[in-house]
Amino acid sequence: MRVLAAVSALALSACTVGPHYTAPLPSASAAGPFVAGGGRAVSAVPAREGEWWKLYHDEVLDGLVADALRANTDLRVAVARLERARASLREVRADRTPQVGIGGSAQYGRLPAGQNFAASGGGRDNWFVDVGLDVAYEVDLLGRINRDVEAARSDVEAATKDMEAVRVAVVAETTRAYADAVSSAERIAVAERIVGLLDRSLTLMRKREAAGLATPLDSARIAALRDQRQAEIPTLAAERDSALFRLSTLTGRAPAELPAEAGLRRTTLRLEQPIPIGDGAALLARRPDVRAAERRLASATARIGVATADLYPRVSLGGSVGSTGVGLGNVFGVGPLTWLLGPLLNWSVNQTPARARIAGAEAESRVALAQFDGAVLTALEETETALATYQRLLERRSALESARAAAQVAARISRARQREGQIDSLELLDAERTLADAEAQVATADAMISRAQVNLFRALGGGWNGAQDQAVS
Repeated sequence: MRVLAAVSALALSACTVGPHYTAPLPSASAAGPFVAGGGRAVSAVPAREGEWWKLYHDEVLDGLVADALRANTDLRVAVARLERARASLREVRADRTPQVGIGGSAQYGRLPAGQNFAASGGGRDNWFVDVGLDVAYEVDLLGRINRDVEAARSDVEAATKDMEAVRVAVVAETTRAYADAVSSAERIAVAERIVGLLDRSLTLMRKREAAGLATPLDSARIAALRDQRQAEIPTLAAERDSALFRLSTLTGRAPAELPAEAGLRRTTLRLEQPIPIGDGAALLARRPDVRAAERRLASATARIGVATADLYPRVSLGGSVGSTGVGLGNVFGVGPLTWLLGPLLNWSVNQTPARARIAGAEAESRVALAQFDGAVLTALEETETALATYQRLLERRSALESARAAAQVAARISRARQREGQIDSLELLDAERTLADAEAQVATADAMISRAQVNLFRALGGGWNGAQDQAVS
């Protein structure tokens, strides 16, 4: 034990080969405000970090997300991969401790002629038994084991961030599926309301036709428009069913097992407050895929040290104790006892393979650096795109609401004027068609905004850091 303590102290004071890792810093432009972010700042969202879906205040959605986080198959795969990485870390850490092995063999055979059979316990034909205990401890003078542990620990951290990235994706896809289902339901309700309005217009037109104030052509035009709007409902219903089926898969259920309340809501998800977006630095510190790429870069850098250590001798302290004899009685009784204690030096004179492994590790480190840079650029691109799309959709919806309001006024005036005989049925038909199109476009815009919100939350990494964040509403 005194020898091992001295060796451990020597190993701790020894040098560690290979480059020392320093996390890359984002550029000033990457860490600054978003191009599409505006300039307003508000306090961070008052929900627990990462639970952005609770901003919608929908208990059904909260339950579905909880189910997905518990039973989603992709998340289960990510958890299993994390457990595998942790097991690999435990295996590598075991190299820091003495390796103890017990061996033994038993063979039946014949001793050479002239052997002292009496001393060996019998005749020439007998059992020959060998047992022993071996202890080996590698002195990590150059930090090979430390670098290996460092790499394995970084792999665990990368797997943890991978799991968080899957979690963000699962929550986003679950929320999107639910939002698609309720948006389709609202669009169905809008279409049914439009069909109801056209039914009333058709009834009125047929009364006018019966009174000789309109022609069959006038009624046929209204009926055609009504049937066109009616034909849109089955397509919207199919979209709603598809979203619900997707939701069942995300929550780990068969379609028949999805709770009935998942399909009850008829109004599109809407936010009651701005979305905090922060800046590039906060985004890169929060996005799990960027953090996973950075941890893989750390792992690849540490493995350069592991490969570099193979250029130098590997020193181990070892010892063994054992006994060999004829028959079990001699081995565990008065059989001969052997023991060995001493250092072991292992060094490959041919260093070409080791240098090739170093070159490969350095190349892998450059690959990891390029992937990290790519992850940073992808995170910025996705966030800028999602932010710009969301803002433009809000502007589009505002214009569509104005158009709908104008179409409602025009349709109301046209109906009144048509009853008074001031306009013909064709002008009324145009007004009804314009209103129907405006209603449908607003409902579609609401659905697009709902999806854009989810995309923005996912691009932002599903959580917020810091006390002050920029916001969009």
